[in-house]
Amino acid sequence: MKIGYPCINRSIGCQGNRTFRLKSYSEERLAETVRSNLECLLWMLRFNAEHHLLFFRITSDLVPFASHPICRFNWQDFFQREFSEIGGFIESQNMRISMHPDQFILLNSPDEGVTERSMKELVYHTEVLDRMGLDRTAKIQIHLGGIYGDREESLRRFGRRYRSLDESIRSRLVIENDERNYSLRDCLQVHSETGVPVLFDVFHHRGKNHGEALAAAFHGFVATWRAVDGLPMVDYSSQHASKTRGSHAETIDLEDFRAFLEQSKPWDFDIMLEIKDKEKSALQAVAAARQDERFV
Repeated sequence: MKIGYPCINRSIGCQGNRTFRLKSYSEERLAETVRSNLECLLWMLRFNAEHHLLFFRITSDLVPFASHPICRFNWQDFFQREFSEIGGFIESQNMRISMHPDQFILLNSPDEGVTERSMKELVYHTEVLDRMGLDRTAKIQIHLGGIYGDREESLRRFGRRYRSLDESIRSRLVIENDERNYSLRDCLQVHSETGVPVLFDVFHHRGKNHGEALAAAFHGFVATWRAVDGLPMVDYSSQHASKTRGSHAETIDLEDFRAFLEQSKPWDFDIMLEIKDKEKSALQAVAAARQDERFV
């Protein structure tokens, strides 16, 4: 079991997600920004390694406008040395990496333009992980998308689009349950038809489910992962005490987290903490998990 946090570190003075306005685009501006983001990413990873935070989600903003038609700069080759250095560090520290494209990634959209842009964005994410030389345990997680007035047809459309993707993308994709449109049960249905692994979001499951207890949920989603995919992945958070339902907590609820660890036994998995204060809560989670035999 590895524990981590997503995208940015609030402690070290850089966040690795610098971008700029499209109207300011130039190859020089892009190269400068990507170089800064890659330097900061390596800095964050070194911090994580020092603090036993061995699971990290890389920001989608690492290369701004990478999938936009305006970008014709060969950032892949230009920064290959930096990508290789980062990938080598990740491997040397036995870290787990993931990425999570924004919510506009809609493979099941009836709008072909939306689908095309979504596929280009998935190509970009795959290239980042491939350029780092990471194996297939480095995953890209997405939601199933919208309902568009016909749930079953939208699920079938997702399956068709997924099967049309290049194998290099399919081998990295995992799908995640959400709290509005598609539950864990829907994700398991798509897995049965496509073989795509299911990432389990605990927070979303609490908001949308079919009465499945945590043990039943784990029994279902863990079985969708193969050895080549690595340990199953779990997103964890809890409800913000003073905000509307569905708002992530600002800091970790250690009582709830310890209860979750106990209830999730005996399954082994990697935990991404989707909590607002990022590494601060992740450090507390590591301390809380040290007595758990699953924790590395």
